[in-house]
Amino acid sequence: MSERSVSRRREQKRWYTLLAPEQFDRAELGETLAEEPDQVLGRTIETTLGDLQNDAGENNTKLTFKVDEVASDTAYTEFIKHELTRDYMRSLVRRGSSKVEAYITVLTQDDYRVQVQPVALTTKSADESQEKAIRRTMIDLVRESARERTFADLIDSVVEGRLSSAIYNEAKTIYPLRRVEVQKATLEARPAEVAAEEETSVDVDEDDVEADD
Repeated sequence: MSERSVSRRREQKRWYTLLAPEQFDRAELGETLAEEPDQVLGRTIETTLGDLQNDAGENNTKLTFKVDEVASDTAYTEFIKHELTRDYMRSLVRRGSSKVEAYITVLTQDDYRVQVQPVALTTKSADESQEKAIRRTMIDLVRESARERTFADLIDSVVEGRLSSAIYNEAKTIYPLRRVEVQKATLEARPAEVAAEEETSVDVDEDDVEADD
């Protein structure tokens, strides 16, 4: 392709301003270049909570958004992932202590499916039964939180640290904790996708299942 053709194609493109979801105050995330609005749909952008809040102390929290609507020269996004940086998570680990993790997939009040990954760090080494009890507490509280909240409210509780604080306050009665964090929260399916999966799932009647001898 000639330099003139490349230049002409670039001139035909336009810049689209990327905005965060309403729950993040429609903060500007940056710009992206495309020839057509349809080319912008589905694009993802990663930023930090520190950039959104102009607070360097929050740069250990990464947020990922995905464009789901384009109007004129503005691209609106939806939240798809919250994740703490690896360096930050490594800095929390201490010798002689336990790291208790859980991977919990939940449905929110408005039928979004989300995977939440909390982690609890103890002051000293906990035994197996204590770790199991802490993990059970994390699972129960995350499930309860999802049942009582919309998707936006659940993500707010993760980003603002309210969910990790609730887990800490409950689990510290089992064994002394140094810290609790939600290391990752990921959108897995939207309500329409969840409904479609339910419609296509096949309920197998017991009479149709061949019993083992």
